[in-house]
Amino acid sequence: MLGDIVGKVGRDAALTMLPDLQDKYQPDMVIVNGENAAAGRGITPEIAKALYGVGVDAITLGNHTWGRHDIGGYLDQEPRILRPANYPEGTPGQGFGIFTARDGTKVGIANLMGRTFMDALDDPFRAADRILACFQGRATVSFIDFHAEATSEKCALGYYLDGRASVVVGTHTHVQTADERILPQGTAYITDVGMVGPQDSIIGMETEAVVEKFLTQLPRRFQVAEGMVTLCGIVADVDATTGLATHIERIQIRDIQ
Repeated sequence: MLGDIVGKVGRDAALTMLPDLQDKYQPDMVIVNGENAAAGRGITPEIAKALYGVGVDAITLGNHTWGRHDIGGYLDQEPRILRPANYPEGTPGQGFGIFTARDGTKVGIANLMGRTFMDALDDPFRAADRILACFQGRATVSFIDFHAEATSEKCALGYYLDGRASVVVGTHTHVQTADERILPQGTAYITDVGMVGPQDSIIGMETEAVVEKFLTQLPRRFQVAEGMVTLCGIVADVDATTGLATHIERIQIRDIQ
């Protein structure tokens, strides 16, 4: 999985690097978080199609799901793109699905969003219970992207699902954490995968406007930064017979032009 793709510079890096990464790691499934892919806010059908074209199997989203006004209809039509499953009932799109990996394994993928310092959505913990129940008997491997702000909330979900989900990863903060590990009951976990976005930035945005916002508390328009890119992601190995993880490894490639 690659972390949050930020703007055109992040898209270009992901599209360029993914073929080489697939040659190196030979993954059975590729997932990316695309909620910042369109100018730092939302995603478009065209961007999603470009990602599918370089081998992406599923795209997860987050709090910027609705950043593009026309995305709702696309989410209803395209099962490979997932918005947070704990949005209220009746929201366009779907929050989880079952996918077929390249080796034939059935993989359940879900997108959830946290509530601490985020929008007041439905309980992600109970939503995860319901989703895993839907995967039972239909998918031997399960992957959860938890798009959340608070480290504690992400860790709590990881331990709550330990031994029940194959992989639980955090997204949203754009800063890769160095705590990747296999939890006691066999779930691969990392608090934040990081981003694919501009290196000299504040979580992907031009630094000047963000610093000015903190100094003055006045509204500022943030723009995606330019320049060198850092690509962050993870590779996880899962035993398809048990659904438990055997390995998780961070990927971080800096100075991509």
